[in-house]
Amino acid sequence: MYIFDPPEQASLAVQGRAERFPVRRVFCVGRNYAAHAREMGNDPDCEPPFFFTKPADAVIDTPCTIAYPPLTEDLHHEIELVLAIGRGGAEISEAQAQEHIWGAAVGLDMTRRDLQRAAKGAGRPWDWAKAFDQSAPVGEIRPLVDVSSLSGGKIWLSVNGKLRQQADLADQIWPVAAQVAILSQAVTLAPGDLIMTGTPAGVGPVVPGDVITGGIDGIGELEVTIGDRT
Repeated sequence: MYIFDPPEQASLAVQGRAERFPVRRVFCVGRNYAAHAREMGNDPDCEPPFFFTKPADAVIDTPCTIAYPPLTEDLHHEIELVLAIGRGGAEISEAQAQEHIWGAAVGLDMTRRDLQRAAKGAGRPWDWAKAFDQSAPVGEIRPLVDVSSLSGGKIWLSVNGKLRQQADLADQIWPVAAQVAILSQAVTLAPGDLIMTGTPAGVGPVVPGDVITGGIDGIGELEVTIGDRT
């Protein structure tokens, strides 16, 4: 019994299935492609991976239209490989990491870049820049048994048909197994957790009316339209 009805369980569509994947938590890896780290003014060789989070209800199925969020004049796209955890655990070894991954998808880490810059400058958390409503559009999850590789494959993003981001999953500084292992040293992973694995270079602004398309070879594609300001 609750004092009010609990919110609907956040979830994502699964390719070829009626069942949906329930979302528990969303972890995001920062600066996992060297070229993107450099374009943001950082040295990709000087630090281990770090993580930030988004709330589960920031996740939204694609194709979709998302509202241009408040408090920003500089909303950016970031295309990413998304891992769906199906088996929990702590202190997971890199050799065993893939056993904990249920599937993979393509997603967007939408970012209020001006708020992120201000937070960085003041030494404050990034929550307002990263953890806002509808900030994590994600395509259908492909079960891992149907994924040929998590270590290579083209990842790309276009805005209104113009290519902005393109790289290969092999360009990641910290590969998938290392990300799972390192994250599991800090928290006990659980079924339903998502890991957004970082974005390649080419991030940039979008405005109302823009249409974002993107994908990862062998995993999936997405389409997101930027709606009016809230």
